[in-house]
Amino acid sequence: MKKLIILLGIISAGLNTKAQQEAMFTHYSFNTLQVNPAYASSRDALTVLALQRSQWIAFPGAPVTQTATAHMPVFNEKIGLGISLLHDKIGPSKNTGIFIDLAYKIKVAEKGKLAFGLKGGTSFLSNSVGDLDKNDPGDGVLIQNIQSRLLPNFGFGLYYSMPRFYVGLSSPKLLTNKLGTNTSGNGIAYESRHYFVIAGAMFDLNKSAKLQLKPTTFLKITSGAPLELDLTALLYYDNKFWAGPMFRSGDAFGILIGMNITQQYSLGYCFDWSYGNSTGKYNAGSHELMLRYDFVFKNKTQILSPRYF
Repeated sequence: MKKLIILLGIISAGLNTKAQQEAMFTHYSFNTLQVNPAYASSRDALTVLALQRSQWIAFPGAPVTQTATAHMPVFNEKIGLGISLLHDKIGPSKNTGIFIDLAYKIKVAEKGKLAFGLKGGTSFLSNSVGDLDKNDPGDGVLIQNIQSRLLPNFGFGLYYSMPRFYVGLSSPKLLTNKLGTNTSGNGIAYESRHYFVIAGAMFDLNKSAKLQLKPTTFLKITSGAPLELDLTALLYYDNKFWAGPMFRSGDAFGILIGMNITQQYSLGYCFDWSYGNSTGKYNAGSHELMLRYDFVFKNKTQILSPRYF
């Protein structure tokens, strides 16, 4: 009963206030295209990534997210094209999205590139909140069922990168679509516009460069909600294995581990545990699994230099 009350409270609060509605990823530094469209083709190969996140294990109605992205250079190395797919389920609500990403890169320094990105597509929202058992059947706080509501949207991104450094700014969804209405017909739930800032670097810790440190950060900004900051520090060995802690302000901390199985194929896993909200008492943490593969083009026998991001 306590778990059900907490879940209903989360749903109700999310419908009456502006909150962070975008799917959460601890592997944000790998799943960059979902965050910033200007990242498209940054790995100079056809890159395919799949990610599964199961949040708040053992908590009824907890978020479960699947995402897949693919991107590559087209026509020439200046233009990148990508596609982003996402399915996010939270309790009785499901959100499925498909977006096209387009990036254009210009050289701004000897080793620096600045990319401009556009994202466009649509999401399909459905929920059965109205079917939940309620003490008051006429409660207008819980919105009515929505079946396959179409939510078109577009966004932008900027991404500056060097071989060992990157920084980006983006807003993947600029439109604030109405999500639902209460029983009286008044709109009470909207998509919130989010702004994301990402940054990361790679440092050699010894002369042989066998040991490297990759710190990254992800700042999320939206109206009506506190700033949320992710910090990650991954320690790489021989550019094959990595492990390191993560911290999410007001929410969770955990650890990431992974390996580059080959020069093209990477596998990553992370576990994070909620500490900053009441749900932490009632769940067994969150799990995330990431797979990435770089398809080398026919005119290249190998990736010419390591891609750290």
